[in-house]
Amino acid sequence: MWYLCVFYHRLLDYRKAEVESIAHLFGAFDSEQANPENQQEPTTHCLEWKLPQHHHQDSPFHFVNLPSEDVASKIANRSILVKGMYELWGEGSSYEELEEAIKGYPDERKLPYLEPGSTFKINVDTFGKVLSLQEQTERIQGMSYIPFKGRVNLKNPEHKFWLMETDDYGSNNGLPPIVEKRIFFGREIGGADRKLIPTYQLKNRTYLGPTAMDAEVAFLMVNQALASPGKLVYDPFVGTGSILVAAAHFGAMTMGADIDIRVVRDGRGPDCNVWSNFKQYGLQMPIGLLRADNNLPPWRPGLQEIFDAIICDPPYGVRAGGRKSGGRKLLKGTVSPYVVPDDKRRDHIPSTAAYSLVECVHDLLDLAAKMLVMGGRLVFFYPVLRDDDYVETHFPEHQCFKLISTSEQILSSRYSRVLLTMVKIGPYTEEIAEAARIKHIEFRENHVKWLEDGNLHSAVFSPADSQLNAAGEGKLSKDPKPKYRGKYV
Repeated sequence: MWYLCVFYHRLLDYRKAEVESIAHLFGAFDSEQANPENQQEPTTHCLEWKLPQHHHQDSPFHFVNLPSEDVASKIANRSILVKGMYELWGEGSSYEELEEAIKGYPDERKLPYLEPGSTFKINVDTFGKVLSLQEQTERIQGMSYIPFKGRVNLKNPEHKFWLMETDDYGSNNGLPPIVEKRIFFGREIGGADRKLIPTYQLKNRTYLGPTAMDAEVAFLMVNQALASPGKLVYDPFVGTGSILVAAAHFGAMTMGADIDIRVVRDGRGPDCNVWSNFKQYGLQMPIGLLRADNNLPPWRPGLQEIFDAIICDPPYGVRAGGRKSGGRKLLKGTVSPYVVPDDKRRDHIPSTAAYSLVECVHDLLDLAAKMLVMGGRLVFFYPVLRDDDYVETHFPEHQCFKLISTSEQILSSRYSRVLLTMVKIGPYTEEIAEAARIKHIEFRENHVKWLEDGNLHSAVFSPADSQLNAAGEGKLSKDPKPKYRGKYV
């Protein structure tokens, strides 16, 4: 059945990808998976979408085809970017058209929600315009042709109805263009928890670091990774634990690692550390927090396929650069390997060396290929340089994974980061590991230099001309992405 899905006007690239991931989590594609023809090879399931008449693809209004109202409700209630999911009773470019459409909607679909003894409320919402309270009241009174027999309850109604109106504002006010006004009326199926993000926002967090993940983006990442009760989620660059906090909110078991022992062990004291962030929200504590190096994983040989999802934000050098074990002198061979005396191990901080982004991503893909279960998801951010007329199109690859979504978040005029979501589709073997190593070398040699340096800082803050020259052939020309007013769009 088709439902009207209304998004918040932010993080436009993330909206459909999040809904499709949550739909997979709640079994929207179970009938397709049960088909014997689909069992032989992993398939990327996509929902069917369409736009309302005269609407731009960046419009917050979309129609989506879902198997049941229960699935639609679960998607809307779990989502971060879905403002509401509605059973559409009618739409039109004028209130006369709307009335005709509502009267033509099947009575068997309407009558169960109009019965005596039920309670209801009609809300008015707009996009691209503002209505006064008097105008909203007049529009609600204009819906009197709907034969409601129940009572109005403004605080806790059984059934919520929404009258949504857009304006024919063209393309000059910083919002996606619409040719003519469109009016929608429907019954609310579900909507995002509006208290979730304010509850978890970083300004209220007990323990923070310079690279702590924004709460909204962290929840989007764990939705992409299908975090849910009974699943084990791992973050190899855990930092202050922002991503794992979001995963734990949805009931997942969590585990993290970081190369800086001061972060995972000490924090800023016994009441201000990674553990205190979980305690603050009453969440299940992580199974473990390790001092570990992504370049030298701590797992014993033969241990494979234990994580259901790996979610992380690898260090790429703007706020913090990547580090790996060894130190410059040790890696160059000027100092021999040494053993830390027992009496100094408690306070010893191992030496580290620079860790390029290309090497970091290669190690991450190798770790995920080994440690993820079949069908498990790897979700991580990948930085790209950007310009009005250019966009990065080349992303890391691995034989064990299939890339199912890319979602760009613009951070400045110079660079952005793309959330890559990959699904494990094949078992890890030594042959695949060797092929991945060769592909890594090719990727490193053919990619722009700032990736090998492992530091975006020089590229981001260098003059524009030198940035374009460094990018060279690594980018393809395309139409510039539309810019809208609002946060994170």
